Amino acid sequence: MSRVSSLVTATLVTASLVAAAAMLGIGGLFAQQPPTDPPAQPQKKLETQHPAKPTEQEPPEEDESLKPEEFSLNPLEAQKNINAGDFYFKTRKNYGAARRRYLRATMWDPGSAEAFLKLGETEEKLNDHAAARGAYEKYLELAPTAKNSAAIAKKIEKWPAPKK
Repeated sequence: MSRVSSLVTATLVTASLVAAAAMLGIGGLFAQQPPTDPPAQPQKKLETQHPAKPTEQEPPEEDESLKPEEFSLNPLEAQKNINAGDFYFKTRKNYGAARRRYLRATMWDPGSAEAFLKLGETEEKLNDHAAARGAYEKYLELAPTAKNSAAIAKKIEKWPAPKK
């Protein structure tokens, strides 16, 4: 029985190999046929097409503190900046910081005559007469009947005319 079982085992192994080869598609190894080449065609030069460059868009700003500030009419914010400017102007004698605060106040409320008056005074302290003239002129435009309007108009007449 050992001879019969070894013969059956050998037949099963051979059948398994033939079935595996057929599944893998390598049956051509067993068939003795020469490979057929497709008909020869002239080769065309492949042209590479470059994709169009996509337009680069600016990604949204991730850091909100770097986004430019947008100003809208807000008299309360303007008054807060005027108060802070007064602190820097009178207490600290820090005219640069006072100027920045008064400028912000004019951006928050472009109709605030007080902010333009104080901005003019600050610019005058910093010896920037051109900027002081602009601020005072805006003040006189907003408050033409103010008590100090004649004195301010007289003061800015003494300064050299602005360059155009």
